[in-house]
Amino acid sequence: MSGIFPPKTNAIMDIFKTDKAVIGMIHLKALPGSPHFQGGNLDAIFDFAMNDVRAFEEGKVDGLMLENSWDIPFSKPEDIGMDTTAAFAALAVRIKQETNLPIGINCLANAAIPALAVAKAADLPYVRVNQWVNAYVANEGFIEGASAKAMRFRSNIKGENIKIFADVHVKHGSHSIVADRSLADQTRDAIFFDADVLIATGNRTGHETSVDEVKGIKSNTDLPVIVGSGMSVDNAANILSECNGCIVGSSLKIDGKWWNPVDVDRAKAFMHAVIDLRVKEGASVGS
Repeated sequence: MSGIFPPKTNAIMDIFKTDKAVIGMIHLKALPGSPHFQGGNLDAIFDFAMNDVRAFEEGKVDGLMLENSWDIPFSKPEDIGMDTTAAFAALAVRIKQETNLPIGINCLANAAIPALAVAKAADLPYVRVNQWVNAYVANEGFIEGASAKAMRFRSNIKGENIKIFADVHVKHGSHSIVADRSLADQTRDAIFFDADVLIATGNRTGHETSVDEVKGIKSNTDLPVIVGSGMSVDNAANILSECNGCIVGSSLKIDGKWWNPVDVDRAKAFMHAVIDLRVKEGASVGS
């Protein structure tokens, strides 16, 4: 239980049917409205994403996350256009129709309301929000926590079933604004502002997350804690032994580059390490 009212169930177990969940990251090609969009319809973006979906399925991951990773440079939340949200939703619906894996949405940068809109339209169970509470100087500029507006929007669309996966510290941002608040304080902030799952991350995409960061968050909450960056076959057992799962992308791509397709052999090797850990710890194995 989270220590707040109303009490929460374990969203990781509810969604993924395991307490050591592996979520494969689908880095979507540029969507309409972004500088790198190639024009035409969404078929090429869908086809590239589905190749990764099939590779992750073959690798036996527990779930997926769709992210508009190629929409660089990322806009601030208030500047995310209807073109991005509409295309994201259309792709999410199509991808969901082709897989049984649970899917979540991360709309960059920190676009919690568009993410929730996509999740509602596609009937998806969760979203990730990188800056849920407090404020940071990020690559996009000054970014405030999205929780207050996002939770009201979720209520308005009757989307209470959509779980919030919230980063405690943020990637690609300065923590100096919240430097007077300890990791324990920031963990409790995210809990108080109604997150369902807490995420520990490194400083940037693919950057390994500190085990001390994971332990520091985990020791201050009863909510599930997962790792949001830097997972690899080499550190999987060490890091996952301290938490409830991870989001993994870069290390499972060809040559370890996030913009490349998923390498099935890397995905299989990673999941082999995870399954070994599950057996060792007596964790539920998933679906």
